[in-house]
Amino acid sequence: VQLQASGGGLVQAGGSLRLSCAVSGLTFGNSAIAWFRQAPGKEREGIARIYGGGTTGYADSVKGRFTISRELARKTVYLQMNSLKPEDTAVYYCKADRGIASWWGQGTLVTVSS
Repeated sequence: VQLQASGGGLVQAGGSLRLSCAVSGLTFGNSAIAWFRQAPGKEREGIARIYGGGTTGYADSVKGRFTISRELARKTVYLQMNSLKPEDTAVYYCKADRGIASWWGQGTLVTVSS
């Protein structure tokens, strides 16, 4: 199983970015894919998750601003981030869970300037 995160970059406050997580070796239907982030000096936190059946969940810190979605044909999970704030600056990671197994992708850096 491999996960490849991409799409990070520098954006001004109020702007938008879309992150992608390309997944190989895993079936979406029996897996959950989540986005986490880790800001400097802080613990890694889960911010969005999409379950095998398509149900989604969000942390309060991003609810209403971020949207997780997936494209089955491309085996890719997206994180659309709108109304970005400087406090959203972090390295963003995607993670796959299937039963008791989990896999992490490499991080992609998002920097939001004020």
